[in-house]
Amino acid sequence: MELFTHLRGTFPNLACERDFPFARHTSIGCGGTAAVAASPACVEECAALLGFLKRERIPHCFLGAGANVLPQDGHFEGVVVRFCALSFLQAAETDVFAGAGVTGGRLLSFAQAHGIGGFSPFSGIPMTAGGGTAMNAGVRELHFSDIVLSVLCAEGDTVRVLGNRDCVFREKDSIFLSGIAVLGVRLRGKTAHPQDIARESCRFRRRRRGLPKGRSMGCTFVNPPFAFAGELIERCGLKGARRGGAYVSPLHANFIINDGGTSSDVAALIEFVRREVLNRTGVALREEIRRLP
Repeated sequence: MELFTHLRGTFPNLACERDFPFARHTSIGCGGTAAVAASPACVEECAALLGFLKRERIPHCFLGAGANVLPQDGHFEGVVVRFCALSFLQAAETDVFAGAGVTGGRLLSFAQAHGIGGFSPFSGIPMTAGGGTAMNAGVRELHFSDIVLSVLCAEGDTVRVLGNRDCVFREKDSIFLSGIAVLGVRLRGKTAHPQDIARESCRFRRRRRGLPKGRSMGCTFVNPPFAFAGELIERCGLKGARRGGAYVSPLHANFIINDGGTSSDVAALIEFVRREVLNRTGVALREEIRRLP
C-alpha cells in the first residue's frame, strides 16, 4: 500500500503532504523528496504517530526550521515529521514553556512582551524551539543547554519529561539527535525591561549581519577545543574551494554556500574540507550540521 494512503487510513485527520521537497524547506536549498511529510496537531497526535511509525518500522526523520540540516538527493521512502503545529507558548514568572514548532523570533518576541530576558543572544538565529534544543543551538554567549530546565519529549508513543542533565547536552549535540522527538521545552529566563531586551537583541542581530549571505546551513563544523573551525579551514587555503555548485565562503570559511548545486556537491565539499584540515593540521573536525534522513 502507498505510504501516504497507509498513513491517512490510520490517521484520517493528520495533516499530510505527498512528495515533500526538501529543497524548499531547508536553508541549504537542495535535496530530493520524501514520500510523506506529516504535521501532528498536538502532543497526543504526535506521540500516536511516532508510536505507529516505530511499530510499523516506517523510516522517518524530524525537521524543524531546516537551517542546520543537509538532506540527501533522491527519494526518501519514509515520513518527515514536522512540528509546526506544536506552537504553544506559556510564561510562568521568568520561565517560558515553548512548543517544538515555535520559531526563535516568536519565542523572543513573546518573552520580551512578558518582561522575560536572557534569550537575546539567540536573536537572528534561524531555528525552532525543538530544533534549537535538539541541536543545542547557540552562540559563544549562550546555548540552549544553559537555559533548558526540562524537555517534554517522545520516544515512540512514550511521552516523558527530561531534566537538563538527562538531555546529555554537549557542543551542538544532545540525546535528542538519537531519535527522541522534542515536543516542548521549558526555558529559564530572567526579569528584564522590554526596552533593555530589545536593545540587547538588536545588538546580536547586528552582529549576525556580517555572516555570509546565500543558501547555507550556517556553520558546518563545530569549533574544536582551543581553535576555530573557520580559522583552521582558512589556514589550509580552502576559502573559495568548490565542488560542483557548492563552495566554501570567501567571507567565513566555516560556511558552505549552495550556488545551484546538489546535496552530493555539498557532501563532497564537506568531506574534502575535513580531509584537508586533518592532513594539514591534525585536527579532526566534527560536523555541526545534521544529515537527513
